[in-house]
Amino acid sequence: MPDQTSTATSAAVTGILADLPVTAKATTSRVVVNNPLLRVVYFSFDAGQELTAHTSPRAVVVTCLTGVIDFTVGSDVHRMTAGDVIYLAPNERHALVAVEAAQMSLVMVDTEPA
Repeated sequence: MPDQTSTATSAAVTGILADLPVTAKATTSRVVVNNPLLRVVYFSFDAGQELTAHTSPRAVVVTCLTGVIDFTVGSDVHRMTAGDVIYLAPNERHALVAVEAAQMSLVMVDTEPA
C-alpha cells in the first residue's frame, strides 16, 4: 500500500493479519489506508504491551480482532475481546494494555475535512 491512499480510487489490502503477527515483547503496526479523510492502522501486541495515554484530533473507531485488550477511555477501563468496538470522540484521552497477545484495527476519521 502506498504512503498516501487516494480518496478517488478504490483499493484492496489482503492478508493483513498474517503479515502482522504478534512478536514477542513488541508492539507492531501497519498503516493500511492513509489520506486526508481516513487513516486505518492495524496493530499487534504481545501480552503486557501497552500504548500510553494520548489523544487524537480525529474521531476514532477501535476494533479488537484477536486476543484481549484492556482499553481505557478517560477513567473507564473496557475489557475488549475479538469483535468488540469502541468509538472515541475527537480529543478523547485513551490508552491500552494487551492482557494477552492481541491484534486490533484503528480507524481515524477526519470530522472536519479541509
